[in-house]
Amino acid sequence: MIEDKNPLRTPIEQLGEFGLIDHITKSFNIQNSGTVKAIGDDAAVVKFEKHTVITTDMLVEGIHFDLSYVPLKHLGYKSIMVNLSDVYAMNAVATQVTVSIAISNRFPVEAVEELYEGIALACMNYNVDLIGGDTTASNTGLVISVTALGEQDKDKIIYRSGAGDGDLLVVTGDVGAAYMGLQILEREKAVFKANPSSQPDIEAYSYLIERQLKPEARKDIAKLLEELDVKPTSMIDVSDGLSSEIIHLCKQSSVGMKLYEEKIPLDPTVISACEEFNLDSTTVALSGGEDYELLFTIKQEDFPKIKANPSLSIIGHVLPQSDGIHLVTRSGEQIAIKAMGWNSFEN
Repeated sequence: MIEDKNPLRTPIEQLGEFGLIDHITKSFNIQNSGTVKAIGDDAAVVKFEKHTVITTDMLVEGIHFDLSYVPLKHLGYKSIMVNLSDVYAMNAVATQVTVSIAISNRFPVEAVEELYEGIALACMNYNVDLIGGDTTASNTGLVISVTALGEQDKDKIIYRSGAGDGDLLVVTGDVGAAYMGLQILEREKAVFKANPSSQPDIEAYSYLIERQLKPEARKDIAKLLEELDVKPTSMIDVSDGLSSEIIHLCKQSSVGMKLYEEKIPLDPTVISACEEFNLDSTTVALSGGEDYELLFTIKQEDFPKIKANPSLSIIGHVLPQSDGIHLVTRSGEQIAIKAMGWNSFEN
């Protein structure tokens, strides 16, 4: 489906591992004063004045992405977003990343360049430094492993474990769009396989596809909450589906939760796409994943500070653990919430 716009194919072995590293990282600039030494030595050197936050994620071809419809530049960008989202879910400021790739000989140097163009754009947009990583050969496909570092004052870091009875459950943005973007892409792939001469008509789904291929981590939320004088009691990012993340929060905080179906924020294009695919939009919101929004709890007294903010939706409230975790449907029925999100170990 994706045309090769660059006819050049320089074999990676022509540059070698260290030559490739030098080639793809020469355009990266240092943006943070805490980065003492980045790429070029045995190890990077960073200096933190605050508490350090560290997270790692891995993306594997055939499991997490399909290169028949995922442009390499978008993939590079997304691989950084996946990790930065976890840093922001701790209410921290992302500062550095390391990127390691395992790549097969079917990829030329130009493909690696395209991947790192996306990585460089993400680093520039989010003010983080690429400080190291590794490259190695793969017998099959492409594997990307990113480690992100961040920092925050000790008393400003937010964990999953602080939610209390009566707290309000809040989510940023909207959910379900990334999953529906994936459905569109999978459908167009099937159409293309059946008729390679067909041209995909996906303009009407641009928002959904962008949410899948080029998500944006919510760097803005920490600043917004600070301006509103609101400190969350617990927080997590929505990467594996709303239901799974709610269960994680409840488990770590030893609480129950009541989620209201009518309060879940859905973009109109998600609703229309769900109708087209004969899918239930609430199920998609609960189990879709890859939205990279932030889900958090706040004290009830902070409600007036956020109630009119278009970036935040109050979708439920915390209960005692003995009350369980339930979805209240539009008809008033209560349904126990079970983890239905992404599980990479399922076939």
